[in-house]
Amino acid sequence: MSQSSLGGVFPVLPTIFDDHGEIDRDGMRSVVDYVVASGADGLVFPGLASEYDLLTLDEREDLIGLIGDAVAGRVRFVVGASSDQVGDSARLAAAGAAAGASAAMVMTPRALGPDVDALSRFYQDLGAQAGLPIMLQNAPTPMGLGLAADAVARIVAASDAVRWVKEENMPCGQRISALLASDVPHLTGVFGGAGGRYITDELARGAIGSMPAAETPEVHVALMRAHLAGDRAEVWRLYEALLPILMIQAVYRWRLTKEVLRRRSVIASAYTRAAGPEFDETDQLELGTVLDRLQDAYAAR
Repeated sequence: MSQSSLGGVFPVLPTIFDDHGEIDRDGMRSVVDYVVASGADGLVFPGLASEYDLLTLDEREDLIGLIGDAVAGRVRFVVGASSDQVGDSARLAAAGAAAGASAAMVMTPRALGPDVDALSRFYQDLGAQAGLPIMLQNAPTPMGLGLAADAVARIVAASDAVRWVKEENMPCGQRISALLASDVPHLTGVFGGAGGRYITDELARGAIGSMPAAETPEVHVALMRAHLAGDRAEVWRLYEALLPILMIQAVYRWRLTKEVLRRRSVIASAYTRAAGPEFDETDQLELGTVLDRLQDAYAAR
């Protein structure tokens, strides 16, 4: 399959830990198998949904190899290679290339700030070293720089190694439209992100895919298939069924993803290294109701 055919549903895998915060390698393999079995077109690791900023560089490099082995060519693999340092990003991209990745996703380095010229040089230098085509990730602050669409287009235009953009700065849909209208010759396509919360708008505007979190990949796959078939009513039926869990995910982030995977017996522990709100007893009951209703909606398709 050619690089230009990258598209569809690419869930971002969480990093699985045991109850003591150590990496659960068997849990990582289980999540890979779960996402592949969902019918996803590919997967991403490590990204923001992977708590990548709480992994050491050595941990990231080691897990990239593990993911590549677990994927074993069954779906496409986009390696997360974000860093403020070109050398570290190139090291992670090279690990991805060795693990069979098709592309390296790299967020705009916060250390450089919104300096388009400096950012352009970063991606030019990375493109010369990475060994993979690059996907520029434009995330909102404080995780990313939240660049305007014209700034992203200028950075992409400066390096033909940058072939895709993952756009998740609000309003995502409008920014996707602006990027596609920029007519950068080597920009192959734009993915949506932001957990998949705006997927209907993104796809309607020409996004080639979505990179949601990994708690409900089978529903995102069904939604994408309905979109490609031109079944707008089914797209909206599935999207409306997803909305309650997407709203919970917006608050609890990694904990929601891992708790769903734990409930589905994919992983043993929902431990996160990242700080953030935790579920109380009422939240747990509400999540159970939401998951039951979502399963009923998905099964009724």
